Amino acid sequence: MAGIHYIQIKGNLWLEVAGLQIGRGRAGLLEKIKEQGSISKAAQSLKISYRQAWTMVNEMNRGATKKIVIKTIGGSEGGGTILTTEGENLLKQFHQMEIEFQKFKTTFSKELNKNNK
Repeated sequence: MAGIHYIQIKGNLWLEVAGLQIGRGRAGLLEKIKEQGSISKAAQSLKISYRQAWTMVNEMNRGATKKIVIKTIGGSEGGGTILTTEGENLLKQFHQMEIEFQKFKTTFSKELNKNNK
């Protein structure tokens, strides 16, 4: 007789608002842009091309009602890239949803396994 296997719920979360979509990859890019102030540096640290990072940023900005990421001009260090208030809020909401999703997966997996004994 085969043993009972532990059941584990898995999945990924995507937040969709109107035409805007954000998942772990885009959230990670936004985090790196926030930390480093540059799309180029964010792309390098994530080991993706600048073009791919820029495409992701453009898609998010086009899908949002207000810009998520903007470029800053000038200054002694030559400008950079920042998250707008909307970008910060979106990232916060995504992280809150991801925490709740992880809790759901853990709780539901335990329930399934409790009934699987």
